[in-house]
Amino acid sequence: MDASRIDYNAIVDSWIEQLEQSASDATQLESLFLSESYWRDALALTWDIQTLCNPAEICDILASALKATGATDFKIDQLDNPPALVSRVGTDTIESFFTFQTKTGRNRGIVRLCPDASDGGAYKAWTILTTLEELKGFEEKQGANRPTGKSYSRGFHGPNWLDQRQAANAYADHEPTVVIIGGGQAGLATSARLTQLGIDNLIVDKHERIGDNWRNRYHSLTLHNQVKVNHMPYMPFPLTWPTYIPKDMLANWFEAYVDAMELNYWAGTEVVDGEYDDTAQHWKLNLKKSDGSTRTLKPRHIVMATGASGIANIPKIPTIENYKGPIQHSSTYKNGIQWKGKKVLVFGTGSSGHDIAQDLHSNGADVTMIQRSSTMIVDIEPSAQLPYAFYDSGPSVDDCDLIALSMPVPLARRAHVEFTRQTTEIDKVMLDGLKKVGFKLDYGDENTGWQFKYLTHGGGYYFNVGCSDLLIEGKVGLLQYDQIETFSTNGVTLEDGTSLEADLVVLATGYKPQEAVVEQLFGENVAERIGPIWGFGDGLELRNMYCRTNQPGLWFIAGSLAQCRINSKFLGLQIKALDEDLIR
Repeated sequence: MDASRIDYNAIVDSWIEQLEQSASDATQLESLFLSESYWRDALALTWDIQTLCNPAEICDILASALKATGATDFKIDQLDNPPALVSRVGTDTIESFFTFQTKTGRNRGIVRLCPDASDGGAYKAWTILTTLEELKGFEEKQGANRPTGKSYSRGFHGPNWLDQRQAANAYADHEPTVVIIGGGQAGLATSARLTQLGIDNLIVDKHERIGDNWRNRYHSLTLHNQVKVNHMPYMPFPLTWPTYIPKDMLANWFEAYVDAMELNYWAGTEVVDGEYDDTAQHWKLNLKKSDGSTRTLKPRHIVMATGASGIANIPKIPTIENYKGPIQHSSTYKNGIQWKGKKVLVFGTGSSGHDIAQDLHSNGADVTMIQRSSTMIVDIEPSAQLPYAFYDSGPSVDDCDLIALSMPVPLARRAHVEFTRQTTEIDKVMLDGLKKVGFKLDYGDENTGWQFKYLTHGGGYYFNVGCSDLLIEGKVGLLQYDQIETFSTNGVTLEDGTSLEADLVVLATGYKPQEAVVEQLFGENVAERIGPIWGFGDGLELRNMYCRTNQPGLWFIAGSLAQCRINSKFLGLQIKALDEDLIR
């Protein structure tokens, strides 16, 4: 078939027209979907973030949802990306952005159509995404809806902008509707979204300065994802910024972001504990500031933005108590300057373990990495960037975010198996070199690669920026954990009887899951009520992330800058809809 002769607009128009005409009839709707099909909805039609598979399941729920929400006015979104033939997960498909309206919202989506060979080549939906863009009557305060300036006095006697900002941030005479715990990318993105929706919110963070959650990390840290995918909501990074952002550059941007986006932020503030009042439907949250003062707030919502993990994991390593030298977790490691000429053991071969080992070596330390479990290694370029190639393909960041959101987990897994196959070919020389020195490699569950290792386990991979080369060249040593017989006063004794001295042991052993943070702050009952956080379990969405949980008023957001940029929008819209009684 000559693709140049196909009228993509006409095909998509016809499908959309049939969708709207068949809206309340599940049987008719089913004829519009392939036997393998997926629908992902983000609040537009179900007030949930969920993925459904197969036509029968999709159309049963879709028919009632279209009718209940009054969905109408489906149109191709021609503004930037007209319908086009693209390749997704190795499949040629017509991809089209579209818009529609419901009683409460303006919505946007993506549909992918493929010919059905069993039905005369009729074009049917392979995947469809429906997302809530904005709530009618509660539009974000940007663009045409931006503040006019009348809210800030031009007189010489009243409070000016700075006075009003300081009063808002002090909370001397009012309570925040939402308290966000954690001031990294997750907390800032969420606060920005809520602020634009007119929801009073406060970020609290234990660090003394905005951005310290990045600024205080080890000296050599640089982001491993390229700048093109890492922008914050509303304020993209400057075009002059480097491809890989240094930690201090990002930290300083966070500080400027809080000021520019008019976010309320209490630095040096630690959450002591919290308790939910079921009758009053708000929290009692006890805070302690670095100056020793305390404050109790009563927000209706708490957003946990402490990351996919928050408490350092210090595993019980047999006989480590024999070692009398310094031991530190990777979360407290700064740089290797003071360890020049010293011997260091680094437990763990994930990203932190590799980066710390490379930093120590660069500062003249004699480093040996100890591998406890197999690890996936991917060269940072080009291999690690393959999943983000479409961010360079022309669409805006917002449209690329929608494309990313539109890919259901089963197809994303399939795509990442292919990415993994490609990376093992591209990185073959490096991977063979690692095998030769005894490094244990893996490629993720069922070869789904590094991204699903992150989404499922929170880590277990490393983007090579040089440490793998050091291991291959023997400049950084490698031991398998099972080679260690016992710890000694000044190092370890190996099974073959040899000894390895250490002036420092670094535990790059990761973090406990978020459930541990919840239990620490809110108690065992709340943690049990919510259940597992992060990972997929048996489902097709991350557990308890970006959505309502079994604990009223408690929300979770975590992930990369891109994940937080995308999903903070839906978290904010849900809170707004609840507070305006649009949903219950």
